[in-house]
Amino acid sequence: MKVERIMTHKVVTCNQNDTLNTAAQLMWENDCGCVPVISADGSGAVVGMLTDRDICMAAYTQGKTLMQLPVTCAMAKKVITCKPTDDIRHAEALMRDNHIRRLAVVDDNGRLLGIVSLNDIAREAEAERRSGAREISGPEVVETLAAICQPRGENVPALKTTAFAA
Repeated sequence: MKVERIMTHKVVTCNQNDTLNTAAQLMWENDCGCVPVISADGSGAVVGMLTDRDICMAAYTQGKTLMQLPVTCAMAKKVITCKPTDDIRHAEALMRDNHIRRLAVVDDNGRLLGIVSLNDIAREAEAERRSGAREISGPEVVETLAAICQPRGENVPALKTTAFAA
């Protein structure tokens, strides 16, 4: 099965010049936990991925309001992508190997076409289980989820933060 069959085609994005406040607002208004970050040069190239957790951790570690923080300070700059014609198993392996829940789906020029998530794969695996089809393996989805959910090591240093008034 190809990624294009289950990916989300209509994706909300933010620009690399936006603030974290703008990105958080987009996530709230569109009920999503991640937005791809698009280049400000108008090319449509994906230059980062930003999650709601990234936003929270940036605010916490930098002690500033979301309006003071640019998207670029919190986004993942290493964007793992796949093509719409890639097999779902390939997308799942990328998620498992990189410990991520979502992949940007891009064309040959790196322009965003959609997103495929572990949720998309799990829903499709369940639909196949019910129908008797077996293109996606349930145990593989569980293995991927387990790999993604591995806790960070115990050697993560505590952060010093400054309390600030709202």
